[in-house]
Amino acid sequence: MKIFVAGSTGVIGRSLLPKLVKAGHEVIGMTHNSEQLQVIEALGAKAIVADVFDREGMIAAMGEIRPDVVIHQLTSLSNWNSADNAKIRMEGTRNLVDAAKQAGVKKMIAQSISWAYEPGDQPAAEKVPLDIRAASPRKTTIDGVVALEEAVAEIPEYVILRYGTLYGPHTWYDSEGAVAEKARNRELPATEGITSFLHVEDAANAALLALDWPTGTLNIVDDEPAPGTEWLPVYADALQAPAPENQSGSNSWERGASNAKARNEYGWVPKYPTWRSGFAQSLS
Repeated sequence: MKIFVAGSTGVIGRSLLPKLVKAGHEVIGMTHNSEQLQVIEALGAKAIVADVFDREGMIAAMGEIRPDVVIHQLTSLSNWNSADNAKIRMEGTRNLVDAAKQAGVKKMIAQSISWAYEPGDQPAAEKVPLDIRAASPRKTTIDGVVALEEAVAEIPEYVILRYGTLYGPHTWYDSEGAVAEKARNRELPATEGITSFLHVEDAANAALLALDWPTGTLNIVDDEPAPGTEWLPVYADALQAPAPENQSGSNSWERGASNAKARNEYGWVPKYPTWRSGFAQSLS
């Protein structure tokens, strides 16, 4: 298949591109930064420069390439700016979907998140509504997720991957990442809020497998949602950072997510089934 990857130089894209190439696909990686062209080519893909906010440019590029599948891994996370990320999800996705529709693309695979569900006491399954009544600033993130998922669903076939909190190489949780720095400085309290994690390699593998998955929305998270009082001390220990301070309470939406649908209906099996061993392996 001819596969167009938007977000090809992000933390997932860099892991995904060689997997797609190895599987025998013709892969075109998009970047808005010409300095990243060689990175894409080194991963075995063809590279193009395009700006997802340039609607006409995206339509022209997609029309020339005419891919079979578009994989949407675009984010804007480097500056911890939720508004920038929401803009990518809203405006960027709109342009990407419209370009794909005009080019006759039949399938899109898109990155979403698993912590956008409404509050609850149990890890959320996919049938749980998104938190559309969230107050600001969370509302900015939720609005972006809703816009992305609604737009992607306009493609004849689609798979929406609601990823867990990513860790592993080049993520915020990497040894040189922003979260690691906060952990070393004891700036992260261990709360009762529950997080579902996902190793970046499992995120990339899910995107690869989704080429053969039927239309649907899936939580792609590991097997063990956990409160900060459990996972943060393990993470700090793997970093050889000081033990965190405990802090009572949590946000009502910090409930984690269930991967039962992906495992039982789609046959997905994470390589890193729990952060307990995953942190140590990724930081060793």
